[in-house]
Amino acid sequence: MMNPRSLGRTATLTTALLLSGCAVGPNYKRPDTAAPQAFRGQDNPADNPAPDESFWTAYNDPALTRLIEQARSNGFDARIAFARMEQARAMYGETHGLLFPGVGYAGNADRGRNALLGNPYTAGGGSTGNGFDGYLGATWELDLWGRVRRLSEGARDAYLASDLGRNAVLVSLTAEVATAYFELLELDDELVIAKETTDSFAESLRLFKRQLEGGVVSRLDTETAEAAMDTSAARIPDIERQITLKEDQIGVLIGANPGPIERGAPLAQQALPPDVPAGLPSSLLERRPDVLEAEELAKSANAGIGATIGSFLPKIGLSALFGAVSPDLNSITAGHSTLWNIGAGVTGPIFQGGSLHGQYDQAKAQWEIAKLQYQQAALNAFSDVANALVTRTKLAEVREKQEKAVHAYEEAVTLSTQRYKAGKASYFEVIQAQEYLFPSQVSLAQTRKNQLTATVQLYKALGGGWKQGSAGSQ
Repeated sequence: MMNPRSLGRTATLTTALLLSGCAVGPNYKRPDTAAPQAFRGQDNPADNPAPDESFWTAYNDPALTRLIEQARSNGFDARIAFARMEQARAMYGETHGLLFPGVGYAGNADRGRNALLGNPYTAGGGSTGNGFDGYLGATWELDLWGRVRRLSEGARDAYLASDLGRNAVLVSLTAEVATAYFELLELDDELVIAKETTDSFAESLRLFKRQLEGGVVSRLDTETAEAAMDTSAARIPDIERQITLKEDQIGVLIGANPGPIERGAPLAQQALPPDVPAGLPSSLLERRPDVLEAEELAKSANAGIGATIGSFLPKIGLSALFGAVSPDLNSITAGHSTLWNIGAGVTGPIFQGGSLHGQYDQAKAQWEIAKLQYQQAALNAFSDVANALVTRTKLAEVREKQEKAVHAYEEAVTLSTQRYKAGKASYFEVIQAQEYLFPSQVSLAQTRKNQLTATVQLYKALGGGWKQGSAGSQ
């Protein structure tokens, strides 16, 4: 008969051999994404830029930095994402624990007639007695086929996916706050433009009224100027309404009650970050958190196939029990009533009515879905970067032309007013020049905002920004 020490060494060796074996089911292989050699419109791909989580500091706007940091630490989106990550981590810990033996204890003490430890006991002619017992037990499923390892692998990948999902939320949240902030600054510009335009129309109205009093012009001039002034003035309360709504939107993002939002430099004084080295498209697969999250979910789904395959195979379990049972407490503590047991068991399916096959088919379908979602996430990433790059380039050209147009319209307003005062032009020229200037100024402000937000979208598309001065940057 094998002694306990030899039995322990044999069990240890057997365990090591089993754990070193391969798990059932397919091993994960990254799905093909057909990554292009370069982004659309990118002639010479640069070296991959180093990621930088604090990219927003490149704008040199302390107010923006404070808003983003507050959103990332106190915003509900960020806090919910962190809680989900903690939940996934706990679920992984629960599943991973199945790889190890489960050890538990139990104890009981009672007193009764014709009963011992809760069981009928008639010996002794209807006596009344005590019962005491205490046990220490252990159970363990030998993971012979790797079923439990696949379960643990799937839970681990789900946890990693939740962590990457949290990073993706932070990237999106950062971009959303920055975009809303620049939209707020653009509305501030629109408000200034609307007030200045109203004042300009009011000045023309005063000029026309003086001309009317001198009998030089008709009431048509003054009525037209007054209508233009009131139309411009009507835009002011609507823009103020939009500003309030945008401030409240930012307040929700940063986890604060509705209220005024601190601003930094005006929109026209916001400096654009330097040109961005987008790098090779394939690098997005390694750095963009939503793509990495999709891949971890694909890994988890792949592991699920192995776990379902393991359900078709026998499950071998080991159990051990050590304790004592006696009607006398002294006998238990003295070691006279010791009991022990070591056993092994095997269970396996014979007929399940197609249940196991259904689970297997479901796992394969889930893997197919996860694979397609990963490929879709990669394709979206390539598209996002390409769109952001071309948008950033083209908006620079648009801004250059619009600045020239605004300057030209400002000159037209000045010249038309001078010509009107000299009696060389009609009121119509003055009103028309002013009416052209206002939308042109608004369009320029919107383009400035779009340039800033295009860089924000490129930050988001690249998966979290880049370090200034990295290879390929200017």
